[in-house]
Amino acid sequence: MFFSGQPLRVYLATGATDMRKSINGLSLLVAGRLALDPLSGHLFGFCNRKRDIVKILYWNRNGFCLWQKRLEKDRFRWPASEDEVLALHGYELTWLLDGLSLVQHEAHRPLSYATVV
Repeated sequence: MFFSGQPLRVYLATGATDMRKSINGLSLLVAGRLALDPLSGHLFGFCNRKRDIVKILYWNRNGFCLWQKRLEKDRFRWPASEDEVLALHGYELTWLLDGLSLVQHEAHRPLSYATVV
């Protein structure tokens, strides 16, 4: 869905965003409210109050791209966090867009191994 030569980083603006905003307004939110660089190539996600529209803004080489998904039924499980910005992995964004929660209780836990000599 989103092309990048670097690892995919996703930042969500928690809470509701005015969906009348387009590229200019959303890029100003990224730089101002989220204190992030809108030209970084990372994905920045926004959701409306009714939780049925998501917009994703990102910079691609020489211009901004704006992707939108509107649900005809149901709602996105957008995080209700105290933080203004929430960092995610790409697979977690896919979960949100597919209607799943960010917390998956039945998923495999990540493992890390230490080298023993």
